[in-house]
Amino acid sequence: MDVKTAPDALPRKAGTREWLGLGVLALPTLLLSIDVTVLNLAQPSLASDLQASATQALWILDIYGFLVAGFLVTMGNLGDRIGRRRLMMIGAVGFAAASVLAAYANSAELLIAARGLLGFFGAMLMPSTLALISNMFADPKQRAQAIAVWAGCFASGVAIGPVVGGLLLEWFWWGSVFLIAIPVMVLLLVSAPFLLPEFRTGKSAKLDALSVLLSLAAMIPVIWGIKKLAEDGMSWAPLTALIIGLVSGVLFVMRQKRLADPLLDLKLFADSSFGAALVVLLIGVGVSGGAYLYLSQHLQLVEAKSPLDAGLWLLPSAVALMITAGLSTALTKWVRPGFLVATGLLISAAGYIPLMTVEPDSGMTPLVIAMSVIFGGLGPVFALGTDLVVGAAPPARSGSAAAVSETSLELGLALGVAVLGSVGAAVFRNAMLDSQLVTALPQEAADAATETLAGAMVVAAEAPAEVGPALAAEAITAFTDGFNIASIVCGAVAAAVALASFVLLRNVRTPQPDPESAMAAA
Repeated sequence: MDVKTAPDALPRKAGTREWLGLGVLALPTLLLSIDVTVLNLAQPSLASDLQASATQALWILDIYGFLVAGFLVTMGNLGDRIGRRRLMMIGAVGFAAASVLAAYANSAELLIAARGLLGFFGAMLMPSTLALISNMFADPKQRAQAIAVWAGCFASGVAIGPVVGGLLLEWFWWGSVFLIAIPVMVLLLVSAPFLLPEFRTGKSAKLDALSVLLSLAAMIPVIWGIKKLAEDGMSWAPLTALIIGLVSGVLFVMRQKRLADPLLDLKLFADSSFGAALVVLLIGVGVSGGAYLYLSQHLQLVEAKSPLDAGLWLLPSAVALMITAGLSTALTKWVRPGFLVATGLLISAAGYIPLMTVEPDSGMTPLVIAMSVIFGGLGPVFALGTDLVVGAAPPARSGSAAAVSETSLELGLALGVAVLGSVGAAVFRNAMLDSQLVTALPQEAADAATETLAGAMVVAAEAPAEVGPALAAEAITAFTDGFNIASIVCGAVAAAVALASFVLLRNVRTPQPDPESAMAAA
């Protein structure tokens, strides 16, 4: 039965069923965010097994987040129309099937396609989980607590993804990281009909196809263009893609203004805190994605840690994030959420300082401390930023608000990996191209040595004894230089977003009970 608004009633307190339902929603949220980073530690082994080029290796990581971000707005709107629970269950079936395909992919191209399907079906799951929370928890205080749990799961999944990957890679092959989705999706399909309410707005199920195409045309070319500019520098292809994306974005906005039933309700952006919170989520979370990618590779290829050891060394940062995400909601009783978010970002920015000067022989202590500070500072951003976005929207539009919020999260993480990963790759490639040891290698070996650190280490291991160690040392230094430069960019951007948050979110207060937001679950 559908959930209907009850404008004459006070917000109904959530009971046992709703809190159990939150537990059900937390599982796919945790899993979907784990999928963003779970391949960080598996990348060297899968790239070797599938003989993936540097570009293919980045696309294996990136395509999931890009397609999730590209389809979230469409799926959030579709869930409002056909039922959020129904769409989530359809996505669960598709996600499980795509996980099996990814696990047993025997080529880089097939794995990229499978990761793309995971992104498509993940876009069905993500907005439904957050939007259903706004339906189940009408009371603003309970809703804030529930969203903090949701945000904590999302953030923790990003943080513990490499830990999960390391544990699985210790005993299984890289494809096992995808199979963990199967039991989670089965549990979701079994329990959702009993614990989760259905919600639909009553709109026609027909979507505006042109709006869907324009939203994708605005998203994908811009992402690709930024990625290529970071990799190859200025050229006509990425600039043309950026222009196509920006023009498509303008056309998309113009069309939404004309439609009586738009794909994206632009009225949501009338609330300044809504737009500001989106920007904070997009950029603040994005820089952390790139840093996490570098650290995962540094632990394995520079520090020579096993996947399990590398994952365990990353665990303190996950714990720090979970603690601060959980505390941030309680602190809003005394401190405005905008100040908490801004302070968290400022702390996170400070965490990048040790990484700006890290050396190949710096050891583990500065790395672990830096990442713990970075992710500890992001706790309020995940927990409160999401609540600011969803709380600014009326319940009937919470699906669209949730989709836009998660688009910022997913797109930020994907862009962080793509852009910062490409920046570091460019630094590495330029340094290795200038190496006399590389120029003396056969062409095929030279190409491999200049693409990735993993490739260079393989070439160094196979090279003569008088060349191999020196080549490995040069490659590690080049990679570390890229890590330093990416960290400088991350720290500067995080500090700038922190200052912007102090200004743009300074007057935002914790949402108070509103009788018109009451929802009765049938």
